[in-house]
Formats: sequence, structure tokens, C-alpha cells
Amino acid sequence: MPIIVNLDVMMAKRKISLNELSERVDLTLSNLSILKTGKAKAIRFSTLEAICKALDCQPADILEYKSDYDNPSKP
Repeated sequence: MPIIVNLDVMMAKRKISLNELSERVDLTLSNLSILKTGKAKAIRFSTLEAICKALDCQPADILEYKSDYDNPSKP
């Protein structure tokens, strides 16, 4: 998938645990974990806004686009 989720990187930079972020953004641990591991298929803007507010960051700090051309192992 060409969208890379860097939530774990931002959490490490801000020294915040998954449990603490879950409480701050009012999202279940399982849903936040799915997003953190990059297995989510979508994210609501309201969720993205809450995460950015809690981590004091921009959406681009969490989400990154990489084209398939950047990955030479893909045909």
C-alpha cells in the first residue's frame, strides 16, 4: 500500500504510549493499534484531527505517500 502510517514514530517522539493516546483521542486500543500498524483502510478526518491535536503535529507527520515506483520489488 502506498500510504505509510508513521503514528508509532510520532508517538515515540512525543513519548506517549498507546494507552495514553487512546484516552486522549477517545479511540479504542484495538482501533488505534490497527491504525498504528498500517492495517487500517481508512481514517476519519475527525480522528486524524484528534490525533494531531494530541500529538501536536501535522497530518503529514503521521501519513506519508510512497508510490509503487519507490519500491523496486513491486512489478
